[in-house]
Amino acid sequence: MSSTGVIDTKGGDNAFTAKSVHQNTSEPMYSGALSFMRRKYTRDLTGIDVAVTGIPFDLATSSRPGTRLGPQGVRRASVNLAWAPHFPSGRDIFGELAVIDYGDMVIDPGYPHKIPEMIEDHARDIVSSGAKMLTIGGDHFISYPILKAHAEKYGKGISLIQFDAHSDTWEDDGDRIDHGTMFWHAAKNGIVDASKSIQVGIRTHNELTHGYNILYGPDVQAMSIDQIVAKIKDVVGDNHAYITFDIDGLDPCYAPGTGTPVLGGLTSHQAVSILRGLAGGINLIGSDVVEVSPPYDVSDITSLAGATIAWEMLNIHAVNRKP
Repeated sequence: MSSTGVIDTKGGDNAFTAKSVHQNTSEPMYSGALSFMRRKYTRDLTGIDVAVTGIPFDLATSSRPGTRLGPQGVRRASVNLAWAPHFPSGRDIFGELAVIDYGDMVIDPGYPHKIPEMIEDHARDIVSSGAKMLTIGGDHFISYPILKAHAEKYGKGISLIQFDAHSDTWEDDGDRIDHGTMFWHAAKNGIVDASKSIQVGIRTHNELTHGYNILYGPDVQAMSIDQIVAKIKDVVGDNHAYITFDIDGLDPCYAPGTGTPVLGGLTSHQAVSILRGLAGGINLIGSDVVEVSPPYDVSDITSLAGATIAWEMLNIHAVNRKP
């Protein structure tokens, strides 16, 4: 359905039939090929501003699996958003940005030791083209090889803006593929600059901060949206910034479909409001939404949260691109 309420009965399957990456859809939400936000499926990165891709990997999870189905779930939920301009700005994001659905990275779970390098190669193919990368996970480990590919292009010392219930900075022996240790590795190896990075919504205990700035769950609940946004901008400054949003950063009542839910998290209103507040205020080079696990979801509300958060990340790119 279009914003005018008129369905083009001659159209359909915009993911495959769109003549332009800017073309919007007018097909019903309950039918058609499910790309992210009905974007054109293509691997042609020529002139593309943002490539949305899925990494259906969950072999690094420490609790309930299922995030390998996250990209499917988020794409399915995104059709609820694809018919209308961005709210509340009214911005025609797909008129302003050339956005494609790059499809999923193909993963062979029989060779787990090869997967981190494969994820890094997949990310490198996208970011080296000049397109920004918006990734749908997958468990949170995928952010580490993606960050490594971004550091190759933009240089080390990236600012990480992490929304999460967990710090993911626990130390390990250096060889683990684990969704709870990768940001310790990222800081230790200089891929991110912890002093210019911030973790928002943390509500599990970790003795060591490794230099990250942290807004714990109770801090967030005691602050206004404007205060949270100002703190993030103050920490990050004009440094290259990467946003990673673990869906368990939301309270389980807003995101039950995840592997390690923790009470006391962000509301969906807080999450989208913070992201809207960051539009035009940070130098965003890439982003991801991870840990959506459809097998544990209820009425697709976690998938819808993931799709909406990704939509807000696209809005940041659109605002940044404006002269």
